[in-house]
Amino acid sequence: MSQTQNAPVTTDRTKDRPWLIRTYAGHSTAKASNALYRSNLAKGQTGLSVAFDLPTQTGYDSDHILARGEVGKVGVPVCHLGDMAALFDQIPLEQMNTSMTINATAPWLLALYIAVAEEQGADITKLQGTVQNDIIKEYLSRGTYVCPPQPSLKLIGDVAEYCYANVPKWNPMNVCSYHLQEAGATPEQELAFALATAIAVLDELKPKVPAEDFPALCGRISFFVNAGIRFVTELCKMRAFVDLWDEILQDRYGVDDPKFRRFRYGVQVNSLGLTEQQPENNVYRILIEMLAVTLSKNARARAVQLPAWNEALGLPRPWDQQWSMRMQQIMAYETDLLEFDDLFDGNPAVEAKVNALKDGARHELATLDAMGGAVASIDYMKARLVEANAARLGRIEAGETVVVGVNKWTQGEPSPLTSGDGDIMTVDPATEAEQIGRLADWRGARDAAAVEKALLDLRETARNGGNVMPPSIKAAKVGVTTGEWAQVMREVYGEYRGPTGVSASPSNKTEGLEEIREAVDLVSDRLGRRLKFVIGKPGLDGHSNGAEQIAFRARDCGMDITYDGIRLTPEDIVSKAKSDAAHVIGVSILSGSHIPLVEELMKRLRDEGLGDVPVIVGGIIPEEDATRLRAMGVARVYTPKDFELNTIMLDIVTLADPQVQAAQ
Repeated sequence: MSQTQNAPVTTDRTKDRPWLIRTYAGHSTAKASNALYRSNLAKGQTGLSVAFDLPTQTGYDSDHILARGEVGKVGVPVCHLGDMAALFDQIPLEQMNTSMTINATAPWLLALYIAVAEEQGADITKLQGTVQNDIIKEYLSRGTYVCPPQPSLKLIGDVAEYCYANVPKWNPMNVCSYHLQEAGATPEQELAFALATAIAVLDELKPKVPAEDFPALCGRISFFVNAGIRFVTELCKMRAFVDLWDEILQDRYGVDDPKFRRFRYGVQVNSLGLTEQQPENNVYRILIEMLAVTLSKNARARAVQLPAWNEALGLPRPWDQQWSMRMQQIMAYETDLLEFDDLFDGNPAVEAKVNALKDGARHELATLDAMGGAVASIDYMKARLVEANAARLGRIEAGETVVVGVNKWTQGEPSPLTSGDGDIMTVDPATEAEQIGRLADWRGARDAAAVEKALLDLRETARNGGNVMPPSIKAAKVGVTTGEWAQVMREVYGEYRGPTGVSASPSNKTEGLEEIREAVDLVSDRLGRRLKFVIGKPGLDGHSNGAEQIAFRARDCGMDITYDGIRLTPEDIVSKAKSDAAHVIGVSILSGSHIPLVEELMKRLRDEGLGDVPVIVGGIIPEEDATRLRAMGVARVYTPKDFELNTIMLDIVTLADPQVQAAQ
């Protein structure tokens, strides 16, 4: 080999800086979450991503009736300034880049964050980070909304207007297409629905700032996206996002400076595709999905957070999160990825796919625009997502979409990763009572008159159409709680129940369902009326995809369904079951609160004389918990591994059949 061939390869360009490496984390208490954050930062994490519990996300204090069983389960409870200070203890916020996944209560959590930063002595103009603050996708996919769409859009504008003037390095809004894909969106729908949301926000903001400042404000809007397993399509989707965002800002808003038209995004790769069966396979899925948002330099994520291999089983442990973080570090620091320009420029296959995705997204955007934009199109978008998700699940059931270990190659060796105790983290049930005790102490120690005045000022500002951020920060500093802040918003703007996307009207769909429809007809004849199936989501869990698909399929199978959506109390579900004379009751809980909520549901059913009505429960439920639920009288327990909806439908028919029940 010649000397030339042996010479090291050199390049003229500087190696790119790695993306921000984050882990989405928070659980139990602010103190426990703070310890986790500091540990992850010591392991090489370069930014924080805060997961809040459902009461915090939906504007309830930990002692509210709807918070029962939910405190600290899917994130950290933050009820007041003391909790927020404990969460970031010994973490200098002026030097940190923090992402907070918070939407309906985003103005409040940002107010608490700013108040803590000021307590630390930070210059708030130097704070860097993001509040998600995308309420539109909450109506479509995640369910942590509080107020109706129009006033919620106004609150997004308040945060953006305040940050532009006071916290200029902060991203005040993170258009979140992540949960749209989790709800079943096609790539074209994900592009269009997210961009329509961004357009709605920019239209809201444009009159609020001087014309010369508007381009810079556009430059602060960021995105949070999903990357699924079809990584070539996902890579092309990200390149399409870059092109379409540039096009919208230039053509619709006249933003001439290219730096303000950059598509700036963070990503968590797909959690929907993680499997309970053979969960070790999820490691490969996560790595492949990360490639979609890192390989193409011109469409590379600014921040990446990866789920853990066992998130389909429950709450990941610190070790599991570390494993996912190491994936990022190996990609960023061991490979030569960051040494090259874009690898896909000029690739004809990539260009063709990107153009096809852009054409599909433009068509969907035109439809939304004709309907009056994103806010006016919420019902339409929700229905489209439910239909798309039903089609996706149908392809998996039919084997048209292969999911390794789920519908193909299901036989395998037992995983040593799940062979012992402790393969997931569990939250001590005592945590909730302890958090409620600390909340009571906080309320007792504050200046009640100062709190009352702060709430009055907040209420008057909201009623008069002013920006709620300044009075929210003042309220944070005097000890107002999350529930008190949100109650003011409810009083001023009202509450809202989003569309379910599932019509109760009889369906004409019969393909592949003929046998089940015949069984439903037969059992309905025996019952003397149409088989009635009542589906509910107790607690604050807003991830309604599973409940929607069960309701959608049950309707197509000919059942008479009642599905009133999310955020119901056990009392609400029992009342509906009684008034509708349910033959079977189904509840879906994915937040980990299944034990206390189902326990209350079963007791109320017995008290109302409905103890003989079969109850089925679905969710992310460990087997030991499933055993406890069955001991309470639950007839069937379903987890993500039970992906064959037709099997569940036949179970419902059997449970409702009086002939079968009489023989038992």
